[in-house]
Amino acid sequence: MKGDGGEQGVGGIGTQGWDATRSWVEQRLAGGERIEGTGHLRGGWTSQMRSLQVSGPDGRRVLVLRSFVKPFYVRHADGLLSREAAILRLLGETDVPAATLLDVDSTAAHCDHPSLLMSMLPGSVRVDDRGAEQRADLLASQLLRIHQVEVSEETRPRTWQAWTSPERVTLPEATALPELWQRAIDVIRQDPPAHRPCFLHRDFHPGNVLFDGDGDDLRISGVVDWVETSWGPADLDVAHCSTALALLHGVPLGMSFADRYLAAGGQLAEHRAAHLYWRLIDALAFAPDAEKVAVPWRELGRTDLTQALLADRLAEYIEALLERYA
Repeated sequence: MKGDGGEQGVGGIGTQGWDATRSWVEQRLAGGERIEGTGHLRGGWTSQMRSLQVSGPDGRRVLVLRSFVKPFYVRHADGLLSREAAILRLLGETDVPAATLLDVDSTAAHCDHPSLLMSMLPGSVRVDDRGAEQRADLLASQLLRIHQVEVSEETRPRTWQAWTSPERVTLPEATALPELWQRAIDVIRQDPPAHRPCFLHRDFHPGNVLFDGDGDDLRISGVVDWVETSWGPADLDVAHCSTALALLHGVPLGMSFADRYLAAGGQLAEHRAAHLYWRLIDALAFAPDAEKVAVPWRELGRTDLTQALLADRLAEYIEALLERYA
């Protein structure tokens, strides 16, 4: 299992700020189990991800520990980790391939940092260009199944929140297309369109999905990072994955993802203007150059994703959206 856009990978990590957390984890292991080693799960942005190799009378297993260590995320950890814990419990009753929750300490009452302990899922993150179209079809089908998760009023996640606004969009310092950016910003000045809400992952993209197999045997083996799970329009999840695909693999694949979702049986906004709003409220949150998401992607081997390339792809993607839906 990977965390926050990373992949499985074992490497040495420091022990600073780990003693209390280790003690907390050990108290949650089965009788006779012990931690034999730890590994760093690469690609994290919001949190530090560890793999924990555990052995005991019944054999070996691997667990995953998510810890928030950056000050901003520590401040918000209680809400984020409590929400993820609740969602993992909920998904345990569905066919969505999510991790099994073991325990959570969202306020660091016992751990060195706010932490969540869960099972390790099989598979790995795949962000290379080879096979991207096949994976996009699988992503669309999996996203639809997530949107079909049924919840009660008691288990319904929080209402969606925008990750940008017209006033918060950061424009490229030097752009040859100032009018393009202004057109896009003007679209999101409107009130959010009326929509039929459903269960959203809210951060669904290739970095949060694990794959197993190859060729005809390729399958999704896990979906991770449920801290942003929300209640809102399916268009918003489709928009987020579309932006990521456009940045990772090029604008054509990003533009085609909504069509793949519809082909899988999903439903999106009937009016083009409404769908455009959701696509742009997501894409503009990556401005000016998507550098934040580029960091974990480069850790996964995509060193070709330079700041300049991503800035160009983002502008081209916004232009394509306006041409198709405006």
